[in-house]
Amino acid sequence: MKVKSFQDLKVWEESHQMVLELYKVTQSFPSEEKFGLVSQLGRSASSICANIAEGYMKSNKDFRRYLDICRGSLEETKYFLILSKDLGYLTVGQFERLFIVSDNIGKILYKLKQSLNLVYDHQ
Repeated sequence: MKVKSFQDLKVWEESHQMVLELYKVTQSFPSEEKFGLVSQLGRSASSICANIAEGYMKSNKDFRRYLDICRGSLEETKYFLILSKDLGYLTVGQFERLFIVSDNIGKILYKLKQSLNLVYDHQ
């Protein structure tokens, strides 16, 4: 498959789905966390998608740098998932599902960075 936009990248799709799931599960977090943990979790996870989108139009060298930023945001997201579980805001099942998804995203980011010889079609 020819990659024509950042939306064609599996890592973007997986990350976007994780963000959507996070927004759903954080609706049940306590209201006092709206501007704290909920906000931090949403920002760190959506940063992954945003940096893939922004980096996609850059040179391979720059895109690799954006993917490094994504990996940092992913690790931040993982921490907030752990915190959410430990505070009792996520069930063990929710946590395990999201953590497995985040691990998978990390693997895809790593592989993408290693093989950035994609054929771009920015038209």
